[in-house]
Amino acid sequence: MSSALGFSKTQVGIVLGCFGLGSVVGSWVGGWLTDRLGSYKVQMMSLLLAIPIFLVLPHFKTFHGLSFMIFILSISTDIFRPANSVAVARYAKPENITRAYSLNRMAINLGFSIGPALGGFLATYSYDLIFYGNAFGAACAAVVLTIFFRKRVAVSTVEKSKTGHAEINPTKRNAYTDGLFLIFSLTCFFFSLAFFQLLGTLPLFYKEIYQLKPDQIGLILGFSGFVIVLFEMILVHWAEHRFKVKQIMFWGTALAGLSYFMLTLDFGIVWLYFAMFILSSGEMLTLPFSATVAIHRASKNNQGAYMGLNALSFAASHIFTAYLGTYIAEHFGYHTLWFATGFTLVACSFSFYFIIDKLLKTKT
Repeated sequence: MSSALGFSKTQVGIVLGCFGLGSVVGSWVGGWLTDRLGSYKVQMMSLLLAIPIFLVLPHFKTFHGLSFMIFILSISTDIFRPANSVAVARYAKPENITRAYSLNRMAINLGFSIGPALGGFLATYSYDLIFYGNAFGAACAAVVLTIFFRKRVAVSTVEKSKTGHAEINPTKRNAYTDGLFLIFSLTCFFFSLAFFQLLGTLPLFYKEIYQLKPDQIGLILGFSGFVIVLFEMILVHWAEHRFKVKQIMFWGTALAGLSYFMLTLDFGIVWLYFAMFILSSGEMLTLPFSATVAIHRASKNNQGAYMGLNALSFAASHIFTAYLGTYIAEHFGYHTLWFATGFTLVACSFSFYFIIDKLLKTKT
């Protein structure tokens, strides 16, 4: 949008805000559908809808046209998320829930370690190739999903974990009126509002301040996925047997804040990679456990609603993240943006610390 279409920072932020708005709608609809149709059908629906949208999207090059198509694309892709999260819980052994989410994230980040670098390479030839590649990826995912899960029955349900987590509440608690979970979700919203500057303003920061090319930016973003693939399973396994969930998420979120504070200092490109390593370390300690908290708060018949609200709390931030980040960067500078981002994450770390124990212990 910035390099090929000549959009302003504000326009880029608005288009990415449409992505966030679509994510909110998709997350809610995906959770609702999952409780009614099951995780397999909803995931397949999402993948099959995304393929044609990716194929036609490069033909929309105006600000309004691209905004609309990004909104539609985001709805179709984010229907997938709650269904996928519920599927992980259904197929994993109860004592392995957090590690199962980590394994799922490892697969996602293996793609993320390759995707940005490949995207940067393709962009040197044509930005259209990125969308065609995404359509091909969605088609491959649909084939794999069909082969392995079309007739497979879930082998486990989420019960009391051997790691000491509270048993999932068997009552008909409503995710959207569960006060404690709403506070947790609000904290997740502010966490993602700050954390996901990674996907919006951080690449612009690399481009404008450090004058990096698309392939160089792709390598730094891909480095994040590479770190997560190598270390997340090991780190999560080590942490969950030594610390409480509230402690893990506290330090993970605080580390993410530290990484953004680091961007206010200029020690060259090596420093950027080091800051990305710290950000990835914080991500590894926070995001897998946020899904664990959500699934342990739910009962079997409303896992879709809880995972949908969990996904929605992250998706909602995308409505504001890019626009807010680009607005602050354009009017007050990147230093102000990184300080604000860091302080927001530190505040979230304390909120996680004080709310999580209550979420896992409360049964009524």
